[in-house]
Amino acid sequence: MTAGAAQVLGAVGGVGVGILIAAHRRDLRVAGLAAWAVGCGGLVVYLAPHGHHRLLAAAAVLAAIGAAVGGFVLLRVPWLLAIATLACVPARFPVHVGSTEANLLLPLYGVVAAAAVALAWELFGDEPRERELGPLANPLALFVGWEGLSLLWTEDVRQGAIELLFFVLPFGLLAVALARLRWSRPWVLTLYVQLALMALAFALIGIVQYQTRNIFWNPKVKVDNAYAPSGWFYRVNSVFYDPSIYGRFLVVGILASLAIVLLRRGDALWRIAAVLTVAITWAGLLPSFSQSSFVSLIAAAVVGSVVASRRHGLIVVVVAAAVLVVAVLVSPAVRKKASLSHVTSGRSTLVSKGLKVGVHHPVVGVGVGGFRRAYADLAGLKGKEPKAAASHTTPVTVLAETGFPGLALLVWLVVAALLAAFARIRGTFDGAARLAFGLALVAILVHCLFYNALFEDPTFWGLLALVALGARRPIEVPA
Repeated sequence: MTAGAAQVLGAVGGVGVGILIAAHRRDLRVAGLAAWAVGCGGLVVYLAPHGHHRLLAAAAVLAAIGAAVGGFVLLRVPWLLAIATLACVPARFPVHVGSTEANLLLPLYGVVAAAAVALAWELFGDEPRERELGPLANPLALFVGWEGLSLLWTEDVRQGAIELLFFVLPFGLLAVALARLRWSRPWVLTLYVQLALMALAFALIGIVQYQTRNIFWNPKVKVDNAYAPSGWFYRVNSVFYDPSIYGRFLVVGILASLAIVLLRRGDALWRIAAVLTVAITWAGLLPSFSQSSFVSLIAAAVVGSVVASRRHGLIVVVVAAAVLVVAVLVSPAVRKKASLSHVTSGRSTLVSKGLKVGVHHPVVGVGVGGFRRAYADLAGLKGKEPKAAASHTTPVTVLAETGFPGLALLVWLVVAALLAAFARIRGTFDGAARLAFGLALVAILVHCLFYNALFEDPTFWGLLALVALGARRPIEVPA
């Protein structure tokens, strides 16, 4: 398949997901789902390695059978979709797609395929539900559609195809499927217990790795540890490929338990269990040395304190701000009057030049996946895929790749999601659950300011769905 055909099919898939998210009429939603399938299929053909046709055909047949069986199971027990999604979030495997290496969530794609089959069955049936994402539907649909269209003018077709096929298209459909769930306290509680146990398990593995000085995956982290400036500095990544991704997952687990501590004051046993979970998971987070994870945890904890305690939460804000200012002032880089680029490990330069890329292409951007190539051309970097051009800030990437329209849609989506997450939080079970969704969303949004992996993270898409699901619940009055 030619690059031009892949660009058209990718754009069709992106627009299809947008229609599926926002349309009211069933025939339009069916057409959107069909466009999604056509777009995904076309991008698979474009990115598939040459040769091994029989092996690929056999894998496609087995995948179709598995998706059909999985879809049947999800129709019988819909909440298994959320359970399976959470279970697959850590399962990342390094895969080479042509000359590009990416850490892909291979098991999760099987879950998405099953969700697509179940969704198709329901859309063709008598299911009346529509616009499941509520106030998030319009901004998310427009953003996904615009990003899909940007593949038509991207400066890097292959990278753009990877972004759409492995992240935006599958996770966009997953958000729709998750938002279709019916609110169920037993299943929400099950999801929390699963998250807490997973976070505890990964934290304990990280603690053991720190004690034994033996980590898995990621040779780069091993090399960095070998040249660490101090014996106590040793980064771990548990079973994740990247310490920052590991840290981000543990932060989400901590915040879910923190929501129980803040709002469920009458449930002594649950609060004790939640406090222990926070303490152990925090101990596992420390040796990740993920600065972005620490900042996101602090930001979300402050928001949680303000929401739960109102007046007293403002004191927490002041104290946290004071601690942050003191930490910055006493840091060695600041005391030595180092440059901003040195203090931020070169990321300020990435941000400033990334903004220039966006300013140079304000209307349509350089297209999805085109940031690295455009940045390299602007900075005069050599090589096909220079690592120094990798973005670390999601809003800057969105501005550069989709222009000011894409950035405006992202801001609209974030504002709508946060308003839906924190509207009328009460000290009930449902209120604690919605607070947990909101705090996790805040943490991931803060994290993406320092680690460019917002749309590549299925947790973000899942939280959008859960926020919309929780917002549909009638507001309870605490007993």
